[in-house]
Amino acid sequence: MDTITPIPVVRSLQSAFRLFLIDLQALPEEAFAQSLGGKARTVADIVHEVNLVNDHIGLAIRGEESFDWPEGWIVAPEDRRTKAAAIEAFERSSGRILATVEAFSGDEMEAKVEMEDGETTRDERCRFMTLHAWYHLGQLNFAQTLLGDDGWHWV
Repeated sequence: MDTITPIPVVRSLQSAFRLFLIDLQALPEEAFAQSLGGKARTVADIVHEVNLVNDHIGLAIRGEESFDWPEGWIVAPEDRRTKAAAIEAFERSSGRILATVEAFSGDEMEAKVEMEDGETTRDERCRFMTLHAWYHLGQLNFAQTLLGDDGWHWV
């Protein structure tokens, strides 16, 4: 069977999700429900937001009806506040969006899609998901160092 090399924007998303998962796995259990400093979002909250963004965009780029975006700061439901539950939810969400974008051809990635804030392309939405994952990956790394781990886990 021939393997098709994904287009660059998809490779970038795959990489961001791979590193995000590595850092989730390296974080201690306490980080998933603990608000560092008393005001910071928990790791579980961050993961839940990344999943919501992926799921929301996935629905739009597949042409399916989307859900209304929640108001205010995204907070993980109680059943997603453990390390195992957060990781499982991220693997499911990231796997679903990767399966979606990996199935599109280059031309399909450039096709217009309608979002609540206007017209865009699947490619642009994929770039946004990559940027969004990297942004929150930085927050995971900061939480990691606040908890005393300054190791490099991506190797």
